[in-house]
Amino acid sequence: MITTVRPRRSVLYMPGANTRALEKARTLPADVLIFDLEDAVAPDAKEAARANVVAAARSKAYGKREIIIRCNGLGTEWGRADVAAIATSGADAILVPKLESAADVTNIVALLDAAGAPSGMAVWGMMETPRGILRAEEIASASPRLACLIMGTNDLVKDLRAQHTPVRLPMVVPLGFALLAARAAGLAILDGVYNDIQDIEGFKAACRQGLEFGFDGKTLIHPTQVEPCNEIFAPSAAELVMAEKIVAGFETARAEGKGVVVVDGRMIENLHVEQAQRQLALAAAIKELAA
Repeated sequence: MITTVRPRRSVLYMPGANTRALEKARTLPADVLIFDLEDAVAPDAKEAARANVVAAARSKAYGKREIIIRCNGLGTEWGRADVAAIATSGADAILVPKLESAADVTNIVALLDAAGAPSGMAVWGMMETPRGILRAEEIASASPRLACLIMGTNDLVKDLRAQHTPVRLPMVVPLGFALLAARAAGLAILDGVYNDIQDIEGFKAACRQGLEFGFDGKTLIHPTQVEPCNEIFAPSAAELVMAEKIVAGFETARAEGKGVVVVDGRMIENLHVEQAQRQLALAAAIKELAA
């Protein structure tokens, strides 16, 4: 029986150097906010951005949403100081760029422990290099602290010398490898960003594709992408009605000692019941998040 599901439909990057954006984020309906110290911050603003995002995380002004802080890579001059600051910031997780091995994960965990991070602080990891994709299984199983993988499709396209296409054929293998690794290890996994913020229909199509692949949600670069993303990654009203029928029909059949369950002409097995229970749990969690 699935009892808890964390909504991660819309996961919005917010630039750590922009205090107005961090303030505005309090009113946005994204399920998760990522305060970014890496790509969205110029080198001369890194230290100020670090102070901004730590203060924002400590403020607890973002309701029930998860707050994630993306650090700079450990190979940069800011990475280790970022990790130390994030460890005691009160954020729900640290997001680490360019994971390429299990050792990358265990190194971050050791630094968090040394800096006094609470046991509940999770590690999230960017999957955005060819080597990282090829080692996805070892990365996903590297530590109990690791909770979620995020696809960095822009970096992957660059490193593969591929192209961005509407149906994302160059990304099918990397997306599939990472998704398999995440699910085998019991992790959440999020699809990469969609770059053209003016192309809402193209964005919606990419969301639907991500949902069909099996992703929990999608990372976003603009507030206008939040609401369509939330709608697509949430169970529809019709799906919830069917889910309730499946769960009720299964319980009735079991109480009556029947070995075969049929709902609206469909044969129902345990796997269908588990899927229905998860949809209902996700809908309840979305409602609770918005309360």
